[in-house]
Amino acid sequence: MKKPTILRRVKVSHKRAFWILIGMLLVALILFGAILPIVEATKKMREEVTLKKRVLLKYNEFLQKRKTVEEELNRAKKKHEETQQCLLPGETPQLAAANLQEMVKKLFEKNGMTIRSFRVLEPKDIPPYRRISVHTEFNPVNSMLSLILFIHDIENHDKELMISEMDLLVPNPRMPTNIQGSFVISGLMRMGEVKEKGRER
Repeated sequence: MKKPTILRRVKVSHKRAFWILIGMLLVALILFGAILPIVEATKKMREEVTLKKRVLLKYNEFLQKRKTVEEELNRAKKKHEETQQCLLPGETPQLAAANLQEMVKKLFEKNGMTIRSFRVLEPKDIPPYRRISVHTEFNPVNSMLSLILFIHDIENHDKELMISEMDLLVPNPRMPTNIQGSFVISGLMRMGEVKEKGRER
């Protein structure tokens, strides 16, 4: 006996609905099991890339600053070395004064001048340096040029020498080229060298 057509249609519809449901479940499983993790991983990867870009930018900025700082430090070191070369040699004021006297003596001799007397003055602290000075009296000179060249040599010496005081005298106004007088000539040494030596004792 044949089943009614309506019943057959109902059965077919149930089968279709079942397979549609199975298909939907499979799609959902694929979506949640495969596609969503890929989307999440991609999102996470993008966030990591953005973060790494920021880190790299900061690191690059740091490198640029570091390069500038290193250049400034090298300039400061070079300047410090140049300054050290201009200071009087000697670890104590006495040694520095002895070296200053020797330098001044050579410059007097170089310019044909003779020394009457030398006197070391009290050192003066000008942190971070210590100024060492010598008072020098010289015998009369017949040549104004010798005096000018001596002053030039002091002011342009390799060491940072300076004429702190100058007292010139012309004994005979009729002979203005016959000049005598005195100079206070100064140089600088590091204060730190003396202090550090004192601490070691």
